[in-house]
Amino acid sequence: MKLVKFNQYLKEKYGGRIQKISIDAGFTCPNRDGSKASGGCTFCNNISFSPYAMSKKTVEEQIEKAMDFYKRRFKNLKGFIAYFQAFTNTYAPVETLRELYDKAMEYPEIIGMSIGTRPDVVPDEVLDLIASYTVEKPEVWIEYGLQTANPKTLRNINRAHGVAEFVDAVLRTKKRAGIKICAHVIIGLPGDEYEDYIETAKLIAALPIDGIKIHPLHIVKHTAMEKQYKNGEIDVLSLEEYARYVADFLEYLPEDIIIHRMTGEASDDELIAPDWCSPRRKMEVLNALEEEFKRRETDKKLKLVNT
Repeated sequence: MKLVKFNQYLKEKYGGRIQKISIDAGFTCPNRDGSKASGGCTFCNNISFSPYAMSKKTVEEQIEKAMDFYKRRFKNLKGFIAYFQAFTNTYAPVETLRELYDKAMEYPEIIGMSIGTRPDVVPDEVLDLIASYTVEKPEVWIEYGLQTANPKTLRNINRAHGVAEFVDAVLRTKKRAGIKICAHVIIGLPGDEYEDYIETAKLIAALPIDGIKIHPLHIVKHTAMEKQYKNGEIDVLSLEEYARYVADFLEYLPEDIIIHRMTGEASDDELIAPDWCSPRRKMEVLNALEEEFKRRETDKKLKLVNT
């Protein structure tokens, strides 16, 4: 199975390491503040997914501290990507967004930005603004959270948007030259079955999407799903199941799609389940995925030999 991994893509394109800098710019979400829903996604305690969430530092302070740290840690650094990660990073008036994005993009070491957001909060004027940065900065990404193509599951996890909004956002984004799109999906959401994972993969394959982030469902503290899990209402996948489903998912995607992430974890202080989503076991998860990919390649070669 051919995989184009994000770090590999950046290294080949820029001749060395490009480091993402996670930024909390103080956003919220429309399904948290009551404009569309309240309480947020049932899986989401954003702090557990973004260690910089709820930062009290300015954007400049976060960037400069991170750049100083990574410059001391890595020798072959060729630049940085400003990653607006926490919550919904297009959910503000366009002039507010311009001010925040400008602060990040003014650093010469920063070659672009990645903006995590929802597909229902990207009006045309915001997309026009984001596209304007591609003139001078070559690596501008929008990361759209789809999670699943099952509309019933989207309702049950309180996403407060549907599949149509995702399709619309992708198509409108691709009308602007230079913006790359990464889609986020979660494998193992309650209500989803194997067919839903494959349907989600087929949807992504049918759209002009450049990259993919795949996460396992993991239950963290202070979320609606924590209560559901403890009440026995939902379950989580085993590592073996997850590896198999991810490999199946990737089989449906174009070979040139860039793999930004194939797993996810939460700190031991925040994680409820499954235990293999602990940072301590990240290499075990990646190794399980690699072994599954190798097994499939071996099976394909044996089939060719025997036909």
